[in-house]
Amino acid sequence: MMAKRDGIAARWAQLRSAIRRHRWPVAGGVCVVALLGVWALWPTEPPPRARQYLEFTACLLAGARGIAEPAAGPVWGGMQEASRATRAKVQYLAVVGPQTADNAAPFLASLAQGRCDLVFVAGEGPIAAVPTIAGRFPGARFYAVGGAAARNVSTLDGSDSARLRAEVARIVADAARAADR
Repeated sequence: MMAKRDGIAARWAQLRSAIRRHRWPVAGGVCVVALLGVWALWPTEPPPRARQYLEFTACLLAGARGIAEPAAGPVWGGMQEASRATRAKVQYLAVVGPQTADNAAPFLASLAQGRCDLVFVAGEGPIAAVPTIAGRFPGARFYAVGGAAARNVSTLDGSDSARLRAEVARIVADAARAADR
């Protein structure tokens, strides 16, 4: 029995000696295997999906309540619908402060200057600013929910929200497709 213990002790001594001699390469190998395991099991995120927009922008100028304005909501809905169908960019801006033509004019002018291919206008103040601003930007195309028509201004009937939304979607989609050619 004693010989058996001496044999086990001798083997254990040999194993400890081998571990001491090769501990750095073994430790390095264990670290490499651990890192490869972590890398292989690391959760991957899907690549971000960037939407490629057309070089076309439709803009909406709304009253103080923005797209919550009764006439602006259907217009914005139609613009978004057309954007999904054509990849046209859409944006809106709300007039801050008094809802007068004088106060709304700079907001409307910024949209006309800001490369908006179509400018939709809804709300009392914004519509009151259209005659002044549309005359200064003859190359821009304006659509006013109510108001008066002019050379570069078309009027839209806001009495039926569903019809207004569909008409705006058609106008934006047609113009975006024409610009994409």
